[in-house]
Amino acid sequence: MRVTNRQIAEMFNEIADLLDIDGENPFRVRAYRNAARTILSYPRSMAELVEEGFDLSQLRGIGKELAKKIAEIVTTGRLRYLERLKRSHPPQLEALLKIPGLGPGRVRLLHEMLHINSIKYLEQALENGKLDKVPGFGPKLIEKIANGVKRHRYEEKRFRIDEAEETAMWLKERLLKASGVQEISVAGSIRRCKETVHDIDMVASATEGSDIMARFTSLPEVSRVIMQGTTRSSVRLSNGMAVDLRVVDDRSYGATLHHFTGSKAHNIALRKMAKERGMKINEYGIFHGDERLGGETEGDVYRLLEMDYIQPEMRENRGEIAKAQTHTLPHLIEPKDIRGDLHMHTLYSDGMETIETMAKAAQAKGYEYIAITDHTKHLTIAHGLDEKRLREQLEEIDRINEKMDGITLFKSAEVDILEDGSLDLPDDILNALDLVVCAVHFKFDLSKQKQTARILKAMEHPAFTILAHPTGRLINLREPYAVDMEKVMEAAKERGCFMELNAQPDRLDLNDRHCRLAKEVGVPVVISTDAHSPKDLNLMHYGIGQARRGWLEKEDVLNTRSLAELQKLLKQIRP
Repeated sequence: MRVTNRQIAEMFNEIADLLDIDGENPFRVRAYRNAARTILSYPRSMAELVEEGFDLSQLRGIGKELAKKIAEIVTTGRLRYLERLKRSHPPQLEALLKIPGLGPGRVRLLHEMLHINSIKYLEQALENGKLDKVPGFGPKLIEKIANGVKRHRYEEKRFRIDEAEETAMWLKERLLKASGVQEISVAGSIRRCKETVHDIDMVASATEGSDIMARFTSLPEVSRVIMQGTTRSSVRLSNGMAVDLRVVDDRSYGATLHHFTGSKAHNIALRKMAKERGMKINEYGIFHGDERLGGETEGDVYRLLEMDYIQPEMRENRGEIAKAQTHTLPHLIEPKDIRGDLHMHTLYSDGMETIETMAKAAQAKGYEYIAITDHTKHLTIAHGLDEKRLREQLEEIDRINEKMDGITLFKSAEVDILEDGSLDLPDDILNALDLVVCAVHFKFDLSKQKQTARILKAMEHPAFTILAHPTGRLINLREPYAVDMEKVMEAAKERGCFMELNAQPDRLDLNDRHCRLAKEVGVPVVISTDAHSPKDLNLMHYGIGQARRGWLEKEDVLNTRSLAELQKLLKQIRP
């Protein structure tokens, strides 16, 4: 498997973490993090660019030395500098960064003061009350760390949906070249658009004599064959992911795909219903005694149980079966329904491209509008804008709107919600914006009562339009902050505000249950990519998948409205 941009970015972020733990110069640490972001967002493969002889140092944030390191990773699959860094640190030290509340600075402090270099030693220190002696480690932080250690002990390794999907699509492309293959589908959690995935399930239909299993188990990227058979094989790849492949004939393909899409709870409920009707559903088909009733398509399962077809994202046994029986299933939002993107960044803060470049990329996707939402001054790490720089940006947006046809740029900003609930810009500049995206970027450890009050206070500001990534979580990295989401949504409905579903795969915030809550409360959701490059605009489909898991329909989502409809609505809530 060719080295991907994500793998290179992860190696650079790992270097940044280790340097940060060592207390290295912050500018050097930031150089690796910025380079990782550039690599991850770049529309072309670094591997291809290296093969073409392209000078990578021409890319923003990539100097000569970093360009050499990228070339080394691409050509050898490893980086000697990273390996040296790792050898100079205890093997388990990095794992401490996965514990909520422990950033590089705190890991360094624990290592220096208490010689903690693994989760095991951290757990022992917690049991012996040693963390109380470390400066800055108060009771609330220690409790947070203790809870994180408990979760780490019991949680299985899970991969983000984008990581798993990328691997699954690569595998599908390879396996389609096998002889006798008729169809291949990715099933399991990926097909249901779950935000994290334990392993990859794939289903194929193939004719007798196909070499698909031999091809699957002999791929160079397979590090271990767990089991191998004629209809089922399981492997573990070099990136750590386990993959299960089922091969059936075309008569059973639909039933097998349904079975391995899941969820388990959904399938059990359907099998129980079938049994009550004298039928049997399994991975090979639908049967009445020895008589085969169907199984060629997934639709056979639902048709024979006298219900409507249930989309994969809804198959969680959360009421979808009753809806299918009464023909009242929601008509889930689709990618074609999206008319614009209301959260993205440019070179003015921590984005990778100019306003005009982002606008043209959005226009190429057929969007009618976008909002430019660069960070504001409190977020110094992202080069947030003060009032003067923001006014300069607004003037540029005016110039671009005058010369570009077919797309409208809204003037906006991603404004920090300060600890007291005030916003990070004065009223005169906030009032000059078409809409205001507001977000919590610090003080995540406030109590649930205080965090909720903070957000509710911010919502009282007349300029407040959209609450961005409403729980602040980073999947597999940072737990959501404590907040009463029901109160927040009720306030949003009352005050004419909207809730963002951030489509970044490390956020997907709102989660699926909060999407359903928004639908029930009647608060429109905005699906936004939080794009930092044109490539990031393609992340919208992860947001769509999450929205579909939350049963959202076209009318539940703000940015399915036309430009004229959205402008009219914004005027109503911001007269």
